[in-house]
Amino acid sequence: MSLKNKTLFITGASRGIGLAIALRAARDGANIVIAAKTAEAHPKLPGTIYSAAAEIEAAGGKALPLVVDVREEASVYEAVEKAVARFGGIDICVNNASAISITGTLSTEMKRYDLMHQVNGRGTFLTSKACIPHLKKAENPHVLMLSPPLDMKPRWFAPHVAYSMAKYNMSLCVLGMAEEFRSDGIAFNALWPRTGIATAAIQFALTGEEGLRHCRTPEIMADAAHAIFGKPSREFSGNFLIDDSFLFEQGVTDFTPYAVDPAATLMPDFFVPEDSVPPPGVKIG
Repeated sequence: MSLKNKTLFITGASRGIGLAIALRAARDGANIVIAAKTAEAHPKLPGTIYSAAAEIEAAGGKALPLVVDVREEASVYEAVEKAVARFGGIDICVNNASAISITGTLSTEMKRYDLMHQVNGRGTFLTSKACIPHLKKAENPHVLMLSPPLDMKPRWFAPHVAYSMAKYNMSLCVLGMAEEFRSDGIAFNALWPRTGIATAAIQFALTGEEGLRHCRTPEIMADAAHAIFGKPSREFSGNFLIDDSFLFEQGVTDFTPYAVDPAATLMPDFFVPEDSVPPPGVKIG
């Protein structure tokens, strides 16, 4: 399976998981629309849409870097139209952009609440909506949300109600849109990591530098996303997937290469259901 000449519209693709997904597709010769806000280098966060474009081109893909704020309707629609004008259509939409604040109710400022809901829920809905008319024309159209299974347990909400609500909104889009657009043959799926992933979000928002040792690299999510995009869209939709379990089903048996530090205990991520059993040989701390 190859994504050669396929066009991917990826939000938040200037760094982290979004960039990893872009680079994996670029190795096939795909066209990547980098829809993100970072046009100038951030003092703490690596990467801009332009540095991402250079990496994508070097990996064998074609890149279109666009400054996009997924909270703004005009910004998203303009980017989609530029993508179609440049590459002739859109085959895959990846809703990766996300905002996070692991705070309790009394510690969550309303501007932070609004940001998470505007980026995670509204941004995912808006970007999907803007891409769908073009996805309807694609041969094997996929929409992927980087969001968790809908495991409605109080333990996932009590410590950070605002973030959980915002993140689950992305998954609710999968639940509804998979059925709404089933007859159009557009696949809507969610992908979520079993462990922490070594990104700036983990480093600065949660664990610090030391925590990265207990994570996997973004490449595990990129490989899982690549495998999803190879599935027939009319047959594979409405799924809530955990990265290593899905890859194990695809034949992957050695997950050691994905570990930042193979000697360190893996840190579990939020929102992974209790009945989700890791693949053989995988131990989670």
